[in-house]
Amino acid sequence: MTALIVVLVLIALAVVLVGSSARTVQQFERGLVFRFGRVREQIRGPGLAMIVPGIDRMRKVNMQVVTMAIPAQDGITRDNVTVKVDAVVYFRVTDPVAATVSVENYPFAISTVAQTSLRSIIGKSDLDDLLTNRERLNQGLELMIDSPALEWGIHIDRVEIKDVALPDPMKRSMSRQAEAERERRSRVIHAEGELQASAKLAQAADAMAATPGALQLRLLETIVEVAAEKNSTLVLPFPVELLRFLEDRTTGPKPPAPEAQQGPAMTVPPTPAPAVLNGNSGSQPA
Repeated sequence: MTALIVVLVLIALAVVLVGSSARTVQQFERGLVFRFGRVREQIRGPGLAMIVPGIDRMRKVNMQVVTMAIPAQDGITRDNVTVKVDAVVYFRVTDPVAATVSVENYPFAISTVAQTSLRSIIGKSDLDDLLTNRERLNQGLELMIDSPALEWGIHIDRVEIKDVALPDPMKRSMSRQAEAERERRSRVIHAEGELQASAKLAQAADAMAATPGALQLRLLETIVEVAAEKNSTLVLPFPVELLRFLEDRTTGPKPPAPEAQQGPAMTVPPTPAPAVLNGNSGSQPA
């Protein structure tokens, strides 16, 4: 009876010992075993891992890609514009030993480096670069974060700038600038259309000048188009040359201008009438 009890106790201790020494490692994890505070070189893969109870301690490291949002950072661009920029970082652990031993809390370390790098990128860039050249800024930000992260056994997959918040006065100024640019483009397009239309009109005028009958046909066609709209007033163009022709016919030729006289005018005195002599009464005028 005593032997049976001893056997049962030994079996119970073995079960407890096996239960306390068995560890389960997931597919996306790696296990690091610390024996008396010293990390073992062998990294435990996914599955069941056995350790020495009371001596070994296992720490699991997640090998998945981690998505970390960078809080919005206030900064002043190179052209003295105050902006607020936030971003997102995608990273994963490539060396579990370095990520555990070299840095105390690698997610917090990556977040801090990302924030300082983002503020540095803001100060080195212009506002137009932040709005249009985000791909180049993302690559520069990735290099700045990846440089210290390599020593921690972490690889930065990519960095994306999410949003660039501008102050309200700057938004209104950019809106007015965009409106002025659209107005300029519309005026340029309208001017180019007028230029092309004037060239075509010049060609049409040359063609009509060669055939005068075409001008009359075009005039009649215009009259028909206007009359088809059922207007009460019809404006008919009248050639100016015809008006001048009628004016010349009604007034007749102008009289020639008088010639200029040579010297002062001479006054001729009247010639007295001849006297008729009468035998009875003497001389009487005729």
